[in-house]
Amino acid sequence: MAYSKILRRLREEKTNYKKRGTMLMGKRDFITVNITNENTQVQILKPGMTGDKVVASAHSRYLLEKGWKGSRKSVPAAYLTGYLAGKKALGQGAKDAILYTGTRRYTQRMAAALKGVIDAGLEVPADEETFPSEDRINGEHLTVKNEISKMKSTIDTEVK
Repeated sequence: MAYSKILRRLREEKTNYKKRGTMLMGKRDFITVNITNENTQVQILKPGMTGDKVVASAHSRYLLEKGWKGSRKSVPAAYLTGYLAGKKALGQGAKDAILYTGTRRYTQRMAAALKGVIDAGLEVPADEETFPSEDRINGEHLTVKNEISKMKSTIDTEVK
């Protein structure tokens, strides 16, 4: 019986090659959202056969530099990080993109980051029903409820 080698990234459950193949055939920019135990990172990438090129990237640590006092992995922080990444991508000439989740599940924080990218001005096909409510995005359930609009105006003035 012949041995068949399983690709390392497939074996480690890091890459869904069927999903990635269909995404590459679309030839559109794509958005990845990575949420760790402490931070949120949003990237807009341009696919290529030799590797993906990062068009724009945003990390929730940027929010701390601008005076954010809340958690960096909360729904409002994910929204603001997505908003920042969307503004940067628009500045680099990106117009539309799709969300690529890979092997990760679609969560509320991922949906909040996607809503931030859409609110920044990128065209992304998404169902409005999957987004968190406006109360959650604005942080009504947290102590940072008044800081969301202040952070958005800071991002708007700095990223052009």
